[in-house]
Amino acid sequence: MWWNFIGRTQQEIEQAREDWAKGARFGEVKGCDGVPLSAPELPPLPLKPRGRVR
Repeated sequence: MWWNFIGRTQQEIEQAREDWAKGARFGEVKGCDGVPLSAPELPPLPLKPRGRVR
């Protein structure tokens, strides 16, 4: 699983990761004294979508 809660495609996930690194789109946590966590590196291979099994 790789950030499937913020994107469905590789492009959406890459954009979300970039937005997170810039401090855009996701807002801020009030009262947090530390720096935001870094997003994990993307794997060197294309992300493979998982099919929905019912």
